Amino acid sequence: MSIPCKTSLNTNNRARMGVFERYLTLWVALCIVVGITLGFAIPAAFHTLAAIEIAQINLPVALLVWLMIIPMLLKIDLHALKNVGEHWRGIGVTLFVNWAIKPFSMALLGWFFIAYLFRDWLPAEQIDSYIAGLIILAAAPCTAMVFVWSGLTRGEPHFTLSQVALNDVIMIFAFAPIVALLLGISAITVPWDTLLLSVLIYIVIPLLVASLWRKHLLANADKPQRLQATLTILQPWSLMALLATLVLLFGFQGEQILEQPLIIALLAIPILIQVIFNSGLAYLLNRAVKSPHCVAGPSALIGASNFFELAVATAIALFGFNSGAALATVVGVLIEVPVMLLAVAVVNRSVDWYESNDGIQSYAECCPESIHW
Repeated sequence: MSIPCKTSLNTNNRARMGVFERYLTLWVALCIVVGITLGFAIPAAFHTLAAIEIAQINLPVALLVWLMIIPMLLKIDLHALKNVGEHWRGIGVTLFVNWAIKPFSMALLGWFFIAYLFRDWLPAEQIDSYIAGLIILAAAPCTAMVFVWSGLTRGEPHFTLSQVALNDVIMIFAFAPIVALLLGISAITVPWDTLLLSVLIYIVIPLLVASLWRKHLLANADKPQRLQATLTILQPWSLMALLATLVLLFGFQGEQILEQPLIIALLAIPILIQVIFNSGLAYLLNRAVKSPHCVAGPSALIGASNFFELAVATAIALFGFNSGAALATVVGVLIEVPVMLLAVAVVNRSVDWYESNDGIQSYAECCPESIHW
């Protein structure tokens, strides 16, 4: 039986999605309209913002990404890494799917659908860039929204927290090499200086800042309240930063989207298949190794969802606002919520089937109702 959860996020384990998360697809759609409209109305402003960069890293986007990521990383306690061994089978399955399967399966899907099956319907000069965007998207495991998905499946909180903390640490060392390897296989020139600088700016610095800030907030007697109050203040800024980034991106992509709206639908197909395949694989592997359902649920969802804030920023840094890579990562944002809610529904409705396998703990044994986030 799991020990009581000691995280400071005191929401019920039947956590509900906030208004923003529930309607994320709608907000992204609105950003498409606003971005395209502004891109045609004031193109000079967008070109000015695009020119503010160092080593191909766009500084306005970097600032927006920090505003997006740091509040999310504040929720993560790196000390949770000491609990990694508590659910080692689920951890092992998630790591296998996240790092040994997911980026490579997405690369294969990209090559098949984008470079072969849909090639005649896509701009020839953007084919490689689209594939690169899909690879970048798949190489970044989800960090923030996982807490929402895990809450909706009544996931074991220690497992989710320790898995996310472990993924963040692994990303520091594995993200750049995996992206470079797969882009190299795709015969796409990899600007190593930009890629490594992206890892520093979009992973290392935000994780370090969030970790030190969290430590400071928890250093006082009223520590849980201070952390929660800070998160409450920062959350709207984080959401606004995400929407602002998308408006900027679609301001540059507007002409291409209006000329070929079919591109969005075609890019969504390999992303959709990848999510279904990886979540299903993680779920079945957890059942095969007899992980309890409250571990298998978040494991499947962590294995399927993406850290799209990092993916969008990296794609812009490597290939620019106008690239197919940047557009491909944004399509991932567009379909993230509806597809993941589908995965949540499947996980929740299959509890009886999952626990019919001999040797698997029931939910009551794994996660008693007294446990809260």
